[in-house]
Amino acid sequence: MQETIFALASAPGRAGVAVVRVSGPLAGRALDALAGARPAPRAAALRRIAASGGAEIDRGLVLWFPGPASFTGEDCAEFHVHGGPAVVAALADALSAFGLRPAEAGEFTRRAFENDKMDLTEAEGLADLIDAETEGQRAQALAQMTGALRTLYETWRDQLIHVLAALEGEIDFPDEDDVPDHLSETAGAPLDSLIAGLSAHLDDNRRGERVREGFVVALIGAPNAGKSSLLNALARREAAIVTDIPGTTRDIVEVRLVLGGFPVILADTAGLREAADQIEAEGVRRALARAEDADLRLGVVDVSRETSPPVVERLRAGDGLVLNKTDLGGAAEAAVLAPEGVARFELAATTGAGLPALEVWLAETVSARLSRREAPALSRARHRHAVGRSLEHLQAARLRLADAPELAAAEVHLGLRALESLTGRIDVEDVLDRVFSQFCIGK
Repeated sequence: MQETIFALASAPGRAGVAVVRVSGPLAGRALDALAGARPAPRAAALRRIAASGGAEIDRGLVLWFPGPASFTGEDCAEFHVHGGPAVVAALADALSAFGLRPAEAGEFTRRAFENDKMDLTEAEGLADLIDAETEGQRAQALAQMTGALRTLYETWRDQLIHVLAALEGEIDFPDEDDVPDHLSETAGAPLDSLIAGLSAHLDDNRRGERVREGFVVALIGAPNAGKSSLLNALARREAAIVTDIPGTTRDIVEVRLVLGGFPVILADTAGLREAADQIEAEGVRRALARAEDADLRLGVVDVSRETSPPVVERLRAGDGLVLNKTDLGGAAEAAVLAPEGVARFELAATTGAGLPALEVWLAETVSARLSRREAPALSRARHRHAVGRSLEHLQAARLRLADAPELAAAEVHLGLRALESLTGRIDVEDVLDRVFSQFCIGK
């Protein structure tokens, strides 16, 4: 942490303005050397920027952020120069010649974390905000970056420290007059509340991960039902090959869409039938697996020739049934009924008739399932794993609370550490502080 680092903070390549950020103990001296006396903190100043030999690099804005009131918590400086590659390269050479080194990936945020400017969940939220491509992703990332998850986890952490204080008080100081008998019994209700809270947090149908990675919609049905045509119609481009030959689609074809402000992965799958060869058999297997794992299934039926389509049996409540090729006549659409809880649509994918109603329903369904709710969502597998481990330890602690408070305390310790791994904060001294302040032990 003693080295001073620098990096291009704006996008690489030719641009109107480039921002080069510097952080570390030499940031102020480097700013003085290249741009004259540093400006007032957090005030932009127009300066001549020159290398140590006096050769002018550019004229631009410079800013000075003395630590700890900076992004990283260290002394920081910024150079806002013209965004030509030659200008940026010359500035980088001048900073290197002054003894600074290029930053590694994520090093500025890492230093912010190490200096308690943010916790791990906020750092991850920042990364997600930079990568956000949809409104839903932006909203979730911004909430996480501004501490929504941290606040929830710190609340649970504080409650666990209270439980540990009660248990440690009975275990370590059983003969003290000011420690009530059977103090561990008071930990039961808080543990029950925590277990319920963690369980509800986990039981969210992976909403946060779906916002980050994409909500998967699988198109399933018999060969030549029009799945590829529907995919192309929804994607507004020819993403999948369409022919009259049954079994044209052998593997899964995916396109990414934005519906209701959220990322959606639309997956066209192989036609479901008795396979004619080994390759088609593998395609059918993959289609069934994708349909099983998808967040939503659209069963596509060719109503010009199908009256009792087997695909209907694979749909679940909340899925959709698309009666396609209504423009060709043939079998009556009324003969194909949707199961209870399955939305039913009549359309012609090749002409677009009936498509808007399906698109509106898809957007509303995705938005309803992924929209932000009162509690912040788990956005990464790391979060889910840590909360799951903490829940397992708290459940084990609750079982041992009455007959073995020592073992219960050990399980609560493990549950607390699992939660602390989420934010990167681990401080066992908090437990002792709570014991002595609440129970007056030691006088």
